[in-house]
Amino acid sequence: MKLLNVLGLCLVFVIVGCGQQAQKREKAPTRVRTEVVEPASKESSQSYVGVVEENEATAVSFTTMGTVRRVLVSEGQAVARGQLIAELDDTQARNILEGARASMAQAEDALARYGQLHAKGSMTDAQWVEVQSKVAQARSQLAVAEKNLSDCRLLAPVSGIVGRKNVSAGETAMPSQAVVTLLDITSVKVRFSVPEAEMAAITPQSPTRILVEAIGREFQGGRIEKGVQADALTHTYDVRVRVENKERALLPGMVAKVALGSVSEATSVATTSERPLSLPLTSLQRRPDGTLFVWTVSSDNTAHRSSVTIGAPQGNRVEISTGIAEGTRVVTEGYQKLSEGTKVVY
Repeated sequence: MKLLNVLGLCLVFVIVGCGQQAQKREKAPTRVRTEVVEPASKESSQSYVGVVEENEATAVSFTTMGTVRRVLVSEGQAVARGQLIAELDDTQARNILEGARASMAQAEDALARYGQLHAKGSMTDAQWVEVQSKVAQARSQLAVAEKNLSDCRLLAPVSGIVGRKNVSAGETAMPSQAVVTLLDITSVKVRFSVPEAEMAAITPQSPTRILVEAIGREFQGGRIEKGVQADALTHTYDVRVRVENKERALLPGMVAKVALGSVSEATSVATTSERPLSLPLTSLQRRPDGTLFVWTVSSDNTAHRSSVTIGAPQGNRVEISTGIAEGTRVVTEGYQKLSEGTKVVY
């Protein structure tokens, strides 16, 4: 009998202990991310992700076919205008030039000798014209031969950075085949895509800030170029903003974050109290009846539904017209696990 009493007491303790543990698990707060509601910035901004592009790209190629003897530049090297980039094997071109020079000397000698005969009337005008024509032909062939020899040397038409080297020594270069590509990056363009609904708000003078995390620097954007042809799939337009790059810190292909502000609001003289409140779009929830609400956190760290009405969107944020006051803490991430009165930690 005593044994049964002892077992009964143990069973009671086990049940009570399990109940306490379950109660503790139930009371464990839910971790969320929050944001304190504040007035919208004077300069509302929209954020986009873009890619750095060169200002200009020049493909440099030979005008004649031949075997590449040497390439004197490497990728990433700075090149000045007129600098020698590559050379072709010029053996054949030199031989042709020597032949053209010999023909030219022969034609000039004939011109001098027959000139005396023509002056004495010992040859007809037709013969004299033929001699002069041969001299002109020889001069033209000499010019072509000199040009062919000159074309065996490839000079940089502009200053820039060697972006890509496509041909190496020993390979056969074809006419118009790019040997190297020269990039002008003294100024660059940052290209990003903008939804069609947001294009009207962008002007060539819209203020922009460019953040490039690869080098940990921020740049002030310049004039904006708006594309006029939309992507058929995404219904977005390419927009490019020019950025000065005198130090050549920005390189083509780098990923950049573009913050594009509104000029009209940037010049507004509204005080903080006059500016509307704003929240991330992701914090808004919709009830079955279509009304909107957000999860707010009270002073005892419990979550509650608060109905709101919204105003104009601001990029990935939206103005809050009514429903919450400045200084209210609102859940922006992790609200999927919340119910009325849930304890939260942030």
